[in-house]
Amino acid sequence: MTNEVEIVERKGIGHPDTICDALAETLSRNLCQEYQRRFGEILHHNVDKALLCGGRAVATFGGGSIIAPFNIYLAGRAIAEVGGEAVPIKEIAVEGSRAWLKANLHALDPERQVRVDALVQHTSQDLQTLFSRRDLRGIALANDTSFGVGYAPLTPLERLVLAIEKRINGRDRERAMPAWGEDIKVMAVRSADKVEITVACAMIGRFLANMDEYLEQKVLLEKLVRKLADEHGFTARDVGVNTADSVSSGSIYLTVTGTSAEAGDDGQVGRGNRVNGLITPCRPMSLEAAAGKNPVSHVGKIYNVLARDIAEAIVAAIPEIESAQCLMVSRIGAPVTLPALVQIKIATREAVRIADLRKPVDAIVGDRIARIPELVSGFVAGSISVF
Repeated sequence: MTNEVEIVERKGIGHPDTICDALAETLSRNLCQEYQRRFGEILHHNVDKALLCGGRAVATFGGGSIIAPFNIYLAGRAIAEVGGEAVPIKEIAVEGSRAWLKANLHALDPERQVRVDALVQHTSQDLQTLFSRRDLRGIALANDTSFGVGYAPLTPLERLVLAIEKRINGRDRERAMPAWGEDIKVMAVRSADKVEITVACAMIGRFLANMDEYLEQKVLLEKLVRKLADEHGFTARDVGVNTADSVSSGSIYLTVTGTSAEAGDDGQVGRGNRVNGLITPCRPMSLEAAAGKNPVSHVGKIYNVLARDIAEAIVAAIPEIESAQCLMVSRIGAPVTLPALVQIKIATREAVRIADLRKPVDAIVGDRIARIPELVSGFVAGSISVF
């Protein structure tokens, strides 16, 4: 049964919350690679705490200036020394953050307009010991009691919201529509068959000569969103771009760098997209901040990705199943491949008995759980997104 009301949101890569997620996950990945290079294995770390404190800026057509840079604080726990050999965690954090910012925010100068501070402390002895323990098969033990949830398939509206942000930020940003900043936020609300789509886009002053050009860019962005809505089957829709603008007073969403972090907003890990890239209050969600958690034993990261993968695999493999939800609960100290609870909810197509599908569903769940250790390389390589 389709919900009468549906709400779907996505925060783009330049949103302050997404920046925090990205930098925390970048730090975890870089630590994993450094640990593997130096010691041949991933060591304990959880760097899933990050805070972005906005700066001060004056945005104008044709330019603007940064009065005070924004500040990023990366915090958490990580092994900083092994056998007298120090791991340069601060340097890894700062250099990795600046590299990500440079690669993803085309109008930002991360050397001059951002300050990055690493506040990562050495991990506690008890967590270090738990992390190093394995069961008889060599499986890591869960370092937390937590849960993960996932569902499949995405609804048409969820696919549309993802498509809008990815199309906008997937362009060649330095050449195609350079005035569009990466701080994109998409909110879609469906009531029955009517959809309202609101898009916020931080426009960049240096690429706009005047108000007329700003308004032209808003029209172009609105046309793109309408085109995508048509492609996804939403013809009864209302689209608004930067709807808080007051042209008569000159109050518009204009920035120097393409992100509200320069003056208008702050950010924090875990306040943005879930592991499927969306914020969906009408669907099951976990409040875990998956970004930055270690990929070996932190079930707050592993189980949310795995629950999503299980639901997707069930729907893809069994034609009789229309949709699926997966809930997984861990118990600290138990092997990560031995969850305390796995609950699967499925909706079948007409005249199909759920009892007849139990065996193939159980087989998929068992296979995916057994392959949890294989997820580690995907997290380290960055091929598994968590925001």
